Formats: sequence, C-alpha cells, structure tokens
Amino acid sequence: MTESIAETQTPESEETNSEPGENRADEPQIRVDGKDGQNIIFQLNDSTAANTLYKQLPLSIQIEEYSHNEKIFYPPDELDTSGTPLAEGPAGTLAYYAPWGNVVLYYGECGGASGLYELGEAVSGADQIETLSGEIQIDIVEDN
Repeated sequence: MTESIAETQTPESEETNSEPGENRADEPQIRVDGKDGQNIIFQLNDSTAANTLYKQLPLSIQIEEYSHNEKIFYPPDELDTSGTPLAEGPAGTLAYYAPWGNVVLYYGECGGASGLYELGEAVSGADQIETLSGEIQIDIVEDN
C-alpha cells in the first residue's frame, strides 16, 4: 500500500515543480554575496516563510558552518511557516529550521527533518555555498 501511495504522489510533485535553474517570473529571487566574491542566486518559492524572509531584506548577517553539508544564519525575525512545504532535496536547497530559527543553505543533500521548511533553491552559484564564511550580504534581485 505504501509503494502505491508514493507512486501516485511522485508524478504530482514533479508536475508542480519547475526544473532547477528555470526562472519562474512570479517567484522572487534573492542574491547572497560572500566576502570572497561568492555570488549565489536563490529562486524563492511562493510560501509564507519565503515571503517573510524576503520582507526582511536587505541583510548583512553572519553565516556559520553547521554539520557537514550546510551553512546557517539567523534572520532578525522568525519566519511564519504556515502553509510552507517541508524541505528535502539536493544541494542548493534553501530552507528554514523553525525549532532553532535559522535559515539553512545546503551545499550537500538536504535530508528531511521535522520543522525544516523549504524556502527555495539555488539557480546559480550553488557550488559556492560551501566556501561562504563570516559576513554575507543578502539582497533582492530586482530584475529576474
């Protein structure tokens, strides 16, 4: 029974997701700039949490290494996660871990966890996430 449920749900999720790197004009983009010239563009999804983060920009904020596959930062205000999908995906996933109130930039695979919500995905520069350190700048991409 479980296999049949998973099989029927997979095509639906594939139909609603755009291909990585595809510009979805109705969904905003943000740019993360590192102190060593890193430049990463994230396409945000249309979730309450992503919109809450977007409204806090621009930000100059400290980013930290966490675990073996992610960088994290703490936005000034907690994000509203109502109606936001749970996160699980490839490197380049942008997520919010509600229990600790931190935003996560994955440079390795993002495994699902309770309280981990998807904000978007890197559409360029995902390979630079791992090298981010210290203070980063996060801005709105005006012309996406």
